[in-house]
Amino acid sequence: MDSLRILRAFCLTVEEGSFAGAARRLGLTPAAVGKMIAGLEAEHGVRLFHRTTRRMSPTQAGQEHHRRVSRILEDLEEANRALDPQRDRPSGSLLVSAPMTLGLTHLSPTIPGFLSRYPEITLDLRLDDRRVDIIGEGFDLAIRGKAILEDSDLVARPLMTLNHVVCASPTYLAAQGEPREPEALAGHDLIRFSLSGHANSWTFKKGERQVSIPTRGRYAVTNSLAIREALLAGAGMSLIPETYVRADIAAGRLKAVLTDWSMIEITVYAIYPSRRLLSPKVRVFLDYLLESLDREAVIPEAYAADGG
Repeated sequence: MDSLRILRAFCLTVEEGSFAGAARRLGLTPAAVGKMIAGLEAEHGVRLFHRTTRRMSPTQAGQEHHRRVSRILEDLEEANRALDPQRDRPSGSLLVSAPMTLGLTHLSPTIPGFLSRYPEITLDLRLDDRRVDIIGEGFDLAIRGKAILEDSDLVARPLMTLNHVVCASPTYLAAQGEPREPEALAGHDLIRFSLSGHANSWTFKKGERQVSIPTRGRYAVTNSLAIREALLAGAGMSLIPETYVRADIAAGRLKAVLTDWSMIEITVYAIYPSRRLLSPKVRVFLDYLLESLDREAVIPEAYAADGG
């Protein structure tokens, strides 16, 4: 219990920036908190804080220790709440990672409804195409376009499927010709999504036949909305999730080609740590995603407008 109290004092010192601030929250004296921190540093032989006359700030070791310890303390509080059915309600801070385009077009429109339903939850949504270290960086949940589980402590739950389509603008096709077979793509300007596993080769299937086409082009980009903009501008042809261009195809701004061929499908997963108790906040967010994300969701009108 003393060790737990010391860890709480350490975390509060980081958050408050001083022994005095931590002491007020704990009902102790600054000297008592200072003694706890000094003992913690002596025990591990590492300096946890940079100290000045005006403020304290954690060292790199202190930042890393705080990140890990704060998650442990939060898990402990959630476990204790779970022992009391009357207190087992969704609350606390929720840290979520999601890809930029999927987050903007499908996830962020649902967030206000989630926050309204669960007023005691605070959500920190990080939209980033970077593959985060879910456990190491303290994320409660990450949304990814494919389930590569780099850690056995992770669980993947499917949310939706992204079907892909090859398309281009009518202007581009009028000038360059419409491909009738996958092999004809070799003569076109192909715009590539450089973060995908199919950036360098697109695979097509029809019956027993399978064709893989190397992609060549002058433009590669890490965002599907940027690809859509290039398609609308007539800069080339691309393989893109159909949901991002569905409204454009329906309106005639883009045209799908090779539609008699099957193309790549990517399953979108919610990935979360299995080693921790699935807290109420994570459980209700996961349930909300399953409820809110249509498996055939359409890009919002804000992104489907001409030139948008």
